[in-house]
Amino acid sequence: MKSMDRTLTGHLPAVTPGETVRLCGHVHRRRELAAVTFLVLRDRSGLAQVVIKPADGQEVPPEETPVEVVGIATASSQAPGGVEVTSPVVTALSAPARTAPVELWRPELAAGLPTLLDHAPVTWRHPAVRARWEIAAASLRGFRTTLDSAGFTEVHSPKIVESATESGANVFEIDYFGRPAYLAQSPQFYKQQLVGIFERVYEIGPVFRAEPHDTVRHLAEYVSLDVELGFVRDHRDVLSVLREVIAGMRAGIKTHAAGAVERLGLDLPVVPEEIPVIHFAEALKLVGAPADEPDLAPEHERALGAWAQQTHGSDFLAVEGYPMRKRPFYTHPWSRQARPPGDGSNSFDLLFRGLELVTGGQRLHRLTDYEEALRARGEEPPAYAPYLQAFAHGMPPHGGFALGLERWVARLVGATNIREVTLFPRDLHRLSP
Repeated sequence: MKSMDRTLTGHLPAVTPGETVRLCGHVHRRRELAAVTFLVLRDRSGLAQVVIKPADGQEVPPEETPVEVVGIATASSQAPGGVEVTSPVVTALSAPARTAPVELWRPELAAGLPTLLDHAPVTWRHPAVRARWEIAAASLRGFRTTLDSAGFTEVHSPKIVESATESGANVFEIDYFGRPAYLAQSPQFYKQQLVGIFERVYEIGPVFRAEPHDTVRHLAEYVSLDVELGFVRDHRDVLSVLREVIAGMRAGIKTHAAGAVERLGLDLPVVPEEIPVIHFAEALKLVGAPADEPDLAPEHERALGAWAQQTHGSDFLAVEGYPMRKRPFYTHPWSRQARPPGDGSNSFDLLFRGLELVTGGQRLHRLTDYEEALRARGEEPPAYAPYLQAFAHGMPPHGGFALGLERWVARLVGATNIREVTLFPRDLHRLSP
């Protein structure tokens, strides 16, 4: 006899009442009344109500025990989706689950963040918590779809490297067969070299930052969405691609994570046809910061986010022309004619609802410019020979950007701490679970 196919709880409303169904999932909640027991079953698609009467002779395992339920689909206005399961046979698929560290059946988890993180393999089961990563996964689908359709090639670069990507950067040193190596804090060098091969590349992967930040917006390891493209005119071409990527990620969420959006009550941003841009010097004036400030402080970003919303009706704002002294050595100096060059660069930060989300820009592409930039920083070009060989053999004008996945999701869902949307965060204090 052919075994019965599994029915997901999310598909139960489409089943004809009276049909026999087979559900598999965790016991989300059990409520024992005098004449009936309600079992709420949870699977990846949602919740279903199972009605057990004494005559059914069934025992309900403890909450979080995985079970199989075979029963009759029955119309009920009180059940999720208008259909419940009656006359069930409940079979436990494991030993009875131990009491969970938090009550996962409650609409909201009242536990503090340390408790949630210490017990992440269990607390991520909560539907509202799991929805956060469903948003992340849908964002990744939109990211890939957008770039694939634009002629980009997905690549994967090494995460063990022989030197830091940026001089002075803090990196994690490891023992590589008896010699020092480092965990990559960016795929920057590799994605630039690969532009000379594929013209347009992107990568999704972990990056590592050995910086002792202990803030709500920094992690020691996070997922970076890196993009690099060749034959650009300047950083505005890069910004245009970034706009399409953000729009694609939003579309991915709307298409593939509609249930998560509803569970979290999210207000997805509208991505404007053209992201408003302000020059760094003008941004400093706008927030009342000294003209010689080399960067924007978090309070400046918040003020600029509010200004973008009030002035342009936009959740997004690009700040361009950052001082060269605050950008990596491979950054192209300012070349647009709209402003005097000064100390500016062909680079930008994209602010999303008042928080820096993306850093991007145009890179140097001529070997002589790299040699000059390195010597200006007190470094010798031979130390970068493996990287510079691509430029010695001809590289097109190019640029790119990097977007932190966790920061994007945190801002979307309104998380106060980036660790709330990170599956197993690594920071100054946490190396487990």
